Amino acid sequence: MGTEKQFAVYILASRRNGTLYVGVTSNLVQRIWQHKNHVVDGFTHDHDVTDLVWYELHGTAETAIAREKQIKKWNRAWKLRLIEEDNPDWRDLYEDIAHP
Repeated sequence: MGTEKQFAVYILASRRNGTLYVGVTSNLVQRIWQHKNHVVDGFTHDHDVTDLVWYELHGTAETAIAREKQIKKWNRAWKLRLIEEDNPDWRDLYEDIAHP
């Protein structure tokens, strides 16, 4: 039996209270590595948004995508509150997920 995919919604930041990016993926470690290493052109590459400051795991692509769309519609203050509830120091969480 193969391993089940783990879907995630995540928020990247350029720095504390900096530029934010909300994304969704089926491979969080790989996707954040891609952002950090500027593998894919786009918003995060252009604005150097590479710190994983918040993420949430989901069992299905559908729930993850719905949550991503919900958060993208939120105003900035709500996104900041979401980050600071779990990560008040805006620590980059990448090492936590890459080397658990």
